[in-house]
Amino acid sequence: MFKNAEGKSIVLNMAKAIHDNKAYLGEIDGLIGDGDHGMNMNKGFSCFSERFSDKKITFSEGLEELGMVLLNEIGGSMGPIYGTIFMEMADTANGADEIDLALFSKMLDAGMEGLFRIVDARVGDKTVVDTLSPACDVLHEALAAKKSFLEALENMKAAAIVGMESTKSLVAKFGRSSRLGERSRGVLDAGAVSCCIILCAMADGIKKLSSDQIGTI
Repeated sequence: MFKNAEGKSIVLNMAKAIHDNKAYLGEIDGLIGDGDHGMNMNKGFSCFSERFSDKKITFSEGLEELGMVLLNEIGGSMGPIYGTIFMEMADTANGADEIDLALFSKMLDAGMEGLFRIVDARVGDKTVVDTLSPACDVLHEALAAKKSFLEALENMKAAAIVGMESTKSLVAKFGRSSRLGERSRGVLDAGAVSCCIILCAMADGIKKLSSDQIGTI
């Protein structure tokens, strides 16, 4: 587990990962979309970093603030999508002193449930959901198997990568790329890729806090 009060670095690590991959996200989006995914995502995450890197905020507060920035200040569909996910995660953890595997799993579940309230996409539709849903599933499995938080995070990263890669063989059902029909097959979904980058950075950020803070359930 880790202390919520020390978790701002996790959110900053997510922002750095998006910044480092902004060109890649733009390239992927440009293949079947309008090519602005990397630019828009980086704009929102960079705004968060600039405003809060020197402020004392918790992990849950950081997610809340990031969600608000994305929801209100970036264009396209991804602002509401990620804004909702992060704000629902934050609400689930508000008031918690420590975040363990059980709470982290609940946070990710809440993010996905919030997403399902605003989008109709499900697994197999070539969207963010194809990355997020399997990540949630493996956390449930880790809890049932009484795995350590550290092992669960590694499993989450692996599941997110597999989910992301699965979108290459899918036909887009939502968004601009859905207009291409079968021509959208053979390309990764940009949202699924950014979701994978975020989840992996989140996991790595948690591990970086301090290995002795991550215990077993």
